Amino acid sequence: MYKSLDPLLHNELRLKIMSLLISIESAEFNFLLDETKATRGNLSAQITKLAKADYITVNKSFKNNYPLTTCKISAKGIDAFESYATALKTYLGNR
Repeated sequence: MYKSLDPLLHNELRLKIMSLLISIESAEFNFLLDETKATRGNLSAQITKLAKADYITVNKSFKNNYPLTTCKISAKGIDAFESYATALKTYLGNR
């Protein structure tokens, strides 16, 4: 009856990151930092985990001589997020 929940997305911060990225084209690191209220180190670590799973793509560049990290959800990430949401609904029942 209950579907398995993706352990990668079942982490609060990674779920916040994915929830933000699913609704926008891309996001800069500082935007994600402000929205999630995470520390820089923790956000960076969670972004790395999502990127290694190919759930997001990370582009590193420079803007006005400062490093700029931009994240974008991948097709695999969209599928994983939608599957996670569907699985979570089985725990909530048909409400």
